[in-house]
Amino acid sequence: MDTESFFEEMPFADLLGVEVTAVDDGHAEGRIEMREELSWNADQLMAHGGVTFTLADTVGGAALVSLVDQPVPTIDMRIDYLEAGTGDLRAEADVVRCGSDVGVVDVDVFAADGTAVADARGVYKTG
Repeated sequence: MDTESFFEEMPFADLLGVEVTAVDDGHAEGRIEMREELSWNADQLMAHGGVTFTLADTVGGAALVSLVDQPVPTIDMRIDYLEAGTGDLRAEADVVRCGSDVGVVDVDVFAADGTAVADARGVYKTG
């Protein structure tokens, strides 16, 4: 499976502008360029929580797809928001467990200045 093409052609991720920038051996990275329509604040660009969540979920899935070579529907995701996501966001994901039925991925989301914005753990169906 061509992991990068799969995520480039995902309609919702494309709508938001999520880019998966690196995928290899249980690790993935991605980014989203902030723009006015993704902000919850009219006075300053601050990512809506759903934008941060979608970035984490998409990059987390990509990390697991790199190991199982098939789509991995999300079963559950837990996210802790640590700071407001101002400016562009980037995410890094690492597979914690890759089982025959379920995979677990940890994802960290950062603002452009390196500030930790969110920590997430995703559970995905692998089989």
